[in-house]
Amino acid sequence: MASPEIDALTQALARLPGLGPRSARRAVLHLLKKREGAMAPLLRALEAVNDRLATCSTCGNVDTSDPCAICADTRRDGRMLCVVEEVADLWALDRTRLFPGRFHVLGGRLSALEGVRPEDLAIDSLVARIAHGGIDEVVLAMNATLEGQTTAHYLAERIEHFPVRVTQLAHGLPVGGELDYLDEGTLAQALRARRPVA
Repeated sequence: MASPEIDALTQALARLPGLGPRSARRAVLHLLKKREGAMAPLLRALEAVNDRLATCSTCGNVDTSDPCAICADTRRDGRMLCVVEEVADLWALDRTRLFPGRFHVLGGRLSALEGVRPEDLAIDSLVARIAHGGIDEVVLAMNATLEGQTTAHYLAERIEHFPVRVTQLAHGLPVGGELDYLDEGTLAQALRARRPVA
């Protein structure tokens, strides 16, 4: 039987995404065994982030500075703006190192079922950034869900009167995907987005 403190640590870890009770117990046991090599550095890292955590007032990214490292990077192309639903989407796209521009995090997506309205998202600040000028292209990088596509359509309508090119991420067949394992929605989108063979 573990002490109340160790049990509380296990329960706290089990609430993290991707960790259930058994995975959390294994993580706690590892931290206890490797106290100096694993637990102490983890504690220092958590304290450092907790003390300096900030939300970027420009794009909505989460970082330890405001503006965030992406917005402060002068090598980024300020003429390109990629709009994402959540910070996790920004980090995923930035990891590819394929998008040279800047980002804007909405903080969610429109959803009538969940009661998420346009005023609940960072849409007004997006429109203000575009209205300020200097942006040539807005990439709508919404998830390929009904809510994501509804959000993309709404954003496209909100910014259609600005002199910017509005693009959207391609959807369809994943690399390495086999047709008989894909759902009908993915196949339908792939057919709609077909292009000429070069």
